[in-house]
Amino acid sequence: MASDAQSHEYHLVEPSPWPAVGSIGAFVLALGFIAYMHGSPGIYTAPGIILVVFTMVMWWRDVIKEGEHQGHHTPIVQLGLRYGMALFIASEVMFFVAWFWAYFNAALYPPEAIKGVWPPANIETFDPWHLPFVNTLILLTSGTTVTWAHHSLLHNDRKGLIWGLAVTVALGITFTGVQAYEYSHAAFGFKDGIYASTFFMATGFHGAHVIIGSLFLIVCLGRAMAGHFKADHHFGFEAAAWYWHFVDVVWLFLFACIYVWGASDVVG
Repeated sequence: MASDAQSHEYHLVEPSPWPAVGSIGAFVLALGFIAYMHGSPGIYTAPGIILVVFTMVMWWRDVIKEGEHQGHHTPIVQLGLRYGMALFIASEVMFFVAWFWAYFNAALYPPEAIKGVWPPANIETFDPWHLPFVNTLILLTSGTTVTWAHHSLLHNDRKGLIWGLAVTVALGITFTGVQAYEYSHAAFGFKDGIYASTFFMATGFHGAHVIIGSLFLIVCLGRAMAGHFKADHHFGFEAAAWYWHFVDVVWLFLFACIYVWGASDVVG
């Protein structure tokens, strides 16, 4: 078996339970959230959250072991991983297209239920040049710091890599905190019509992606501190950086289309 494993550059993955466990966890988590949205206690989401987090930890552990310690991530395997990450981000683009489609459909063709006016007369929109603009600056700065971290890694500057990642994580957490504060002071709720539902779905799912990206970068920060990444072998970090830049770009569209254009008098 050992000689067979070294006769080609591809990685034949060992059977793993984590795809199945993760799927079960996601299903249980979805059921918990549905129950919560129908008035059940939030504790119903706990089993799903525990399963999903456990899957993430164990699956990441196995992938890190395969790439960093067992040497399975050869150049051809890394190329395949890059293709996979690119396709994943493309699927995420389509995911957000759905939310933008719903928003623009309602904004450009307001239904009679809201008297053909957008934003609806009963909605007090956010001032785009207040907290939304601050969050835009925070996220754009985080894109700069993650690029700083990548540049440092390519030049074998371990200290710059760690500091760049640490600042990026701090900015990501700050963005989430500002958005949570913004939500808590919103003049409308999720059930207050088509504007509210499309607004919270689009910005809320982006917020979820920021949290996921922050977790991704926290793992990379831990790995960087452990000395895992090398200038010529760091796809785990590269994938996190790609994802973070994707999150940046989506926010720019959200800010321009929903916060700025969507709050202007020109729309209605």
